[in-house]
Amino acid sequence: MENGLENRLNKLKSDFAKMCRTVEGMLASANALLIKPDRAGAADVVKKDKLVDEAEADIENGCMRLLLRNQPFAKDFRDVSCILKAITDVERIGDQAADIAGISMSFDSSAEEKTLLKMGTLALAMVRDSVNSLLNEDVELAEKTQILDDEMDELFDLACKEIVRKIQQNPAFAGTAAELLMIAKYYERIGDHAVNICEWAEFGNTGIHCKHQ
Repeated sequence: MENGLENRLNKLKSDFAKMCRTVEGMLASANALLIKPDRAGAADVVKKDKLVDEAEADIENGCMRLLLRNQPFAKDFRDVSCILKAITDVERIGDQAADIAGISMSFDSSAEEKTLLKMGTLALAMVRDSVNSLLNEDVELAEKTQILDDEMDELFDLACKEIVRKIQQNPAFAGTAAELLMIAKYYERIGDHAVNICEWAEFGNTGIHCKHQ
């Protein structure tokens, strides 16, 4: 591989990894805010979302410059393509983590929703493992992580049923319930984005994307 291409590709991978770790930290903080609300902590997560947006734009520009100037092929082309595609999912995970943190500002105490907290823990694990599968070219990890989406869907259905039941028992809970349902949906979407990242990890190694066969 030409040194210039290798250096640029390594830089892209490093920048992508940094962006991913920032988003993982945002999600971990958002999860913690549901247990212990903290307006300053929530504001910090929301603030970091702007940094993630900037990182996405920088990495996207870097990918396009590399494709135009170096015209990589085969595995190198797939590596750049995977990063270019995956940054969209990572950026959206950052958006959803910021949204969860923002909603937490309206809570006076812990959300006390065990199923929702399980979703948050699972979402963080799926994001971490999906990113690792892409960075480490680990197809086996990508496959294992995608299977977890079934568990996420089951938890989402359970959370919705539990929250609706509470509304039936106490109509005054409706306002809080709407916010909790929104958080549950964000977690479910984060799981979907993690699956997308895993699919790009598989494409990077095999050249085959399951949705584009």
